[in-house]
Amino acid sequence: MIPNVLSIAGSDPSGGAGIQADLKTIAALDCYGMAVITALTAQNTRGVSGVHVPPADFIARQIDAIFDDIDVAAVKIGMLADPAIVEAVADRLRHHRARNIVVDPVLVATSGDSLGGPGVVEAMRRHLLPLATLITPNMPEAAALSGRPEPRTLGDLEQIAEALRADGCAAVLVKGGHMSGDSADDVLADAAGLQTFSALRVATRNTHGTGCTLSSAIAAHLARRLPLHAAVDSAKRYLTGALLHADGLKVGGGHGPVDHGWAHRP
Repeated sequence: MIPNVLSIAGSDPSGGAGIQADLKTIAALDCYGMAVITALTAQNTRGVSGVHVPPADFIARQIDAIFDDIDVAAVKIGMLADPAIVEAVADRLRHHRARNIVVDPVLVATSGDSLGGPGVVEAMRRHLLPLATLITPNMPEAAALSGRPEPRTLGDLEQIAEALRADGCAAVLVKGGHMSGDSADDVLADAAGLQTFSALRVATRNTHGTGCTLSSAIAAHLARRLPLHAAVDSAKRYLTGALLHADGLKVGGGHGPVDHGWAHRP
């Protein structure tokens, strides 16, 4: 049976990140994708020019509508624009006993534009992260969530991943994509300890939506009942392939998207 995966995130009209990237990834990995939209953004590959946020109670109604009717095998969470939305999402997921929750704490877009308002980090720490099966912060997001300096080395990634787990996260994948070097290294901290996932660093300008793509890929693999470490490994290999094929796309003049459909082409 094809598992159902729910993305709770913002919309990117250019198609490279947010809900659009999540649904493409979920479909590419043979799951059925669903979407609760937490924000409408006006953005393209060059940046974000506007954000419209629906009321928190309407976002809660979207979540209830899905869980009241559909079996949800995994949930990916992306952009949550204000503390009220964070609390509403956490409350409804707790109410519905959602499983396989992957939180990508989207705070800043690839372009550098802010996507999270005041109080969002603290609301995530208090209400959402304790519910998560896995959180997937990049280096700046890990620093914001932990209150520590931004990591610079692989050792720093390990320390901040362990610190976030000690704060109550079941598992933490700190992504090292902002570091330099030939290898793109991510560090997973969970009950089994620390594990590093490495891949070739791909030289491309088309990196829009990489965090959304990785987290939704992990959620899809968890929905297909892969253990966490295998889900992370498979998701990273999928993202690496999407980056390797990204220059075959011609989308915009800024940071273009990755190629979510690469694996289904000859």
